[in-house]
Amino acid sequence: MHPFKWNRAGVSACLGALGLAALAGCEKQQASAPPVADVQVVPVEQRDVPVVREWVGSLDGAVNAQIRAQVAGYLVKQDYREGTRVRKGDVLFEIDPRPFEASLAQAEGLLGQARAQLGKAEQDVARYTPLARDKAVSQEELDDAVQARLSAAAQVASAQAGVDQARLLLSFTRITSPIDGIAGLIRAQIGDLVGPSTGVLTTVSDVDPIKAYFPVGEQDYLEMRARNPGSPDIAVGADFELVLSDGTTYPAKGRFYAIDSQVEGNTGALRAVATFPNPTGLLRPGQYGRVRAVLRVEKGALVVPLRSLSELQGSYQAATVDATNHTHIVTVKTGAVIGSRIVVESGLHLGDRVVADGVQKIRPDTVVNPVPYQPESSAK
Repeated sequence: MHPFKWNRAGVSACLGALGLAALAGCEKQQASAPPVADVQVVPVEQRDVPVVREWVGSLDGAVNAQIRAQVAGYLVKQDYREGTRVRKGDVLFEIDPRPFEASLAQAEGLLGQARAQLGKAEQDVARYTPLARDKAVSQEELDDAVQARLSAAAQVASAQAGVDQARLLLSFTRITSPIDGIAGLIRAQIGDLVGPSTGVLTTVSDVDPIKAYFPVGEQDYLEMRARNPGSPDIAVGADFELVLSDGTTYPAKGRFYAIDSQVEGNTGALRAVATFPNPTGLLRPGQYGRVRAVLRVEKGALVVPLRSLSELQGSYQAATVDATNHTHIVTVKTGAVIGSRIVVESGLHLGDRVVADGVQKIRPDTVVNPVPYQPESSAK
């Protein structure tokens, strides 16, 4: 008899126990396997991209005329409504004219006397000339008459200049606007003694068009100059936009006007000017806004959503998904930002599938389930 005697029931029980243990191990292994994650991907696109620059700008009138009194006197009248449009030649203020009217009358009296003296001198010359030929008077008397006429003529010219000066000073008592524009608030009061030394009475600003001053960095300046060499207009044909302080974009486009002759030492930038039409007077000197312009268009640039990149120690990374649905982390070189998208200069290729969001959560060489990028659902 064999030394070991097998019991059929025992063998069956043993085999059953081994099968249950193996099945339990498989179930445990399946339960521990991580599920394949869904990731939203977007293909790298190619498009023509406008490169936009934006600067903080301040507005100022095309011309700001400071209105001052040119003669001393008491301010007796204000002829305009503050903050309204005035035309060139409109009277803004009046100074008491009576002292200047008196000076004009005195000057006109002196002119009358000088003309009377000239008339007498001319008559003397006319009378002495034939008498001198006939030897009825001496040549010396005729010469004295001629000199007296010249002196009288000089007195008339001097008196006439006095009248012109008095009339000019009288005209200065009516202070007028030298330009069309918007007149500001008055800085004096009726009854004040004003004059050339009392300062500005008000300001009239020509605001159509209005100027927007903004600083252009040296790099932007050199780029614009390289594209327009030799031209005083460094932004030929560029449309400028103005974004107001409330976030709205001014409807009218602006045009480049001028750029300063030197770089400011404090900022390292050049002061540039763009002009915007302002027929309604909405824009006023002293306002601030953001000035935008398209400097160039990059043809056939590769773009991806800005949110698909993550920054790490000064460089940018993106997660791509290959044909076998494995993930890869790549370093990319970026370019201009256009809204919610960014230009990629190197590191990606046309058609690459890029994880649209959460690159920092992606592990390299991980199998994922790529699904199309849905901006609305991603934003939730």
